[in-house]
Amino acid sequence: MALPHERAPLSEQVEQLLANDGPLPIVAAGDPVLRRRTERFDGQLAPALLARFVAAMRLTMHAAPGVGLAAPQVGVGLRIAVIEDPAPVPEEVRLARGRVPQPFRVLVNPSYEPVGSARAAFFEGCLSVPGWQAVVARYAEVRLTGQDEYGRAVDEVFGGWPARIVQHETDHLDGMLYLDRAEPRSLSSSQAMAERWTQPTPKEAAASLGFELPR
Repeated sequence: MALPHERAPLSEQVEQLLANDGPLPIVAAGDPVLRRRTERFDGQLAPALLARFVAAMRLTMHAAPGVGLAAPQVGVGLRIAVIEDPAPVPEEVRLARGRVPQPFRVLVNPSYEPVGSARAAFFEGCLSVPGWQAVVARYAEVRLTGQDEYGRAVDEVFGGWPARIVQHETDHLDGMLYLDRAEPRSLSSSQAMAERWTQPTPKEAAASLGFELPR
């Protein structure tokens, strides 16, 4: 039997999602919507409905809490994501990970390409895969293109942790989860992360769990 988000037109689906106040339900891994390439946004939602949807996604991201949320994570197969990171981390973590504050942004039809070949590997988690983290090697710097929620062109270079966030969220829009790119031996529960792997970098985890980091 088809699920509601698999049969309703996108505008109707979003209206149904927004019928109740509060954060939207987050779709968990195993739902096919997370494995499909999203539909390019081309006015499927009227401006007022798009604004309401974006506001609900932001509320949901904050409530989770997380630093990014893609439309498929709330069951909507549109190429839209939101990101925001106040980066409340210690200085040593900020320096090691390049984690700087990222203001709220709406990414519409985003795509990215690497700037150079350098990669950085750190633990990552996902709101659609609760309770687990794994090390993912991602491009250290990327060029992101697309639009914002008003249709204005976006062409911007991201580095450090913001580059990781935009890659993670854009991957969602292509039907990919972070686990598809992760080092399998690094997979750790939230409890293990809290007890063992709180260091600014995953070097100790790599040595103990038996995996290599990018040179």
